[in-house]
Amino acid sequence: MYIKRYTIASLVLMALVGWYVYAYVTQESIGIELFGVALPSLSIAIWVLVPLVILYIASVFHMSFYSILGSFKLRRYEKDYDKIIDAIVDAYLNKAERNHTFKTPRYQLLGGLIDNTTLFLKGDVKPTTDNDKINSVIKVVDAIKNGEVVDLKPYSLKTVNPLVIQNERNRYKKGDISSEDILSHSDKYAKELCVEVYTDFVKTKPLSSIEKYKEFLTKESLLVILSRINADENNIEISNEILLTFFNSLDLAVKDYIDISKAVSHGMIPEQRMKLFEILSNEKEEAMDAYLYTLYDLEMLAPANDILDISQPNEYQNFKAYRALKECNKHFNIELFI
Repeated sequence: MYIKRYTIASLVLMALVGWYVYAYVTQESIGIELFGVALPSLSIAIWVLVPLVILYIASVFHMSFYSILGSFKLRRYEKDYDKIIDAIVDAYLNKAERNHTFKTPRYQLLGGLIDNTTLFLKGDVKPTTDNDKINSVIKVVDAIKNGEVVDLKPYSLKTVNPLVIQNERNRYKKGDISSEDILSHSDKYAKELCVEVYTDFVKTKPLSSIEKYKEFLTKESLLVILSRINADENNIEISNEILLTFFNSLDLAVKDYIDISKAVSHGMIPEQRMKLFEILSNEKEEAMDAYLYTLYDLEMLAPANDILDISQPNEYQNFKAYRALKECNKHFNIELFI
């Protein structure tokens, strides 16, 4: 566009100069010899225009060259702009692996920051932009946040992506998929989701099904299972051997074993409960506190006292304090000492 204007202005200027020289300066003709070559005789007005024509051609070439360079530079900016849009979209989608390459310094700075940032929608306010791609992603993220189920296939997200997990969680809550569907196809779902639904799964399912998917067992789901032993509803019967396999699959601490003893105190018969923690205490030192708690909770004072008698002076101070108070006819709840 600018070259076109420049060409028109140059032609007008050359015409005016040529006319002025021819009309007011001279109408003579002259022949010029250049590098030993005799050029034809031309009007002086025409010879005056030759430098202007050469200057015009050179300036047009100069402007064209830098216009091409400018267009390449502008194209790099346009490509980087498209990449920065993709980077913003990926940040909203919380993609783990992001490595966009930018060729312009300013976008390199901004893109580097965005590629290491996760964007979140603030409250119920949804930002709107002039870019449909970003607006579409914001709408999708907001829908998932509000418990809706959306199609995430176009975004090629991995199963461990938080949005995918929440979207599948929304499907589960709406009843579109069952806990059995998720656990039986666990390779298609994040382990985090499988663990969550397993906790619901064990509330009603038979022991055989619970054992089938016990790879997703957690302390929380274990306590749910234990609460069903001889319960009024959804009760199950579990042998100590099976319970031990459950316990061995988890990394349990002293407090966890005590919580387990509390959980089985309502449904499990005392003999089984006592035998269970006797076995555990023999296998794991962390279970000894739970065994002592179980014995005192069941008023099995003799075996508990025998354990305390052979213990080190600095061991089980809480239970020794409980025993001392009991010997003084001071009756306290054993749970105050654990």
